Amino acid sequence: MYKFDFTTQEVLSTGIVIVSVIVSRIIVSLAVRKFAKATHRIEHRTNLVIKYLDLLINIVAVLALILIWGVEARDIIIAISSITTVVGVAMVAQWSILSNITAGIILFFSFPFKIGDVIKIHDKDFPIVAEIEDIKAFHIALKTREGEIIVYPNNLIFQKGISILKHHFDDKEFVD
Repeated sequence: MYKFDFTTQEVLSTGIVIVSVIVSRIIVSLAVRKFAKATHRIEHRTNLVIKYLDLLINIVAVLALILIWGVEARDIIIAISSITTVVGVAMVAQWSILSNITAGIILFFSFPFKIGDVIKIHDKDFPIVAEIEDIKAFHIALKTREGEIIVYPNNLIFQKGISILKHHFDDKEFVD
């Protein structure tokens, strides 16, 4: 009977983590693409969500490999707290980036409008009626009847009321 020594166990565990990452990424990709196809989401948005989920899988895998290769839990906690502190200080100034990315993912999975819909954003200071040209990770590109392109941050979509008017502008005159 062959006995595994510590190095062999680490190598086998590393192989299992790598295979798990590959399988997880394939399953997540297929699931998101199936959801996107069933709900008629666009390919660009689908790839963006898959990229975010792959990043999460990779972070978990790196943490697993750190533990497998014998890094002390205390050292991991110190490193994570140091990284979190640096990222936290940086994100205080850049919180809107994270909120826009999060809002972009939520828009992908749950919001009822899509590219080509005409929406009205109920903002008392600056109401907008426009057609959705594109939905990106950070913003939505809107085109007004006059041809003006408005870039609207994703996180503001959750702060304002939205009405879906119709799918395309008609030749009729616009009335608010």
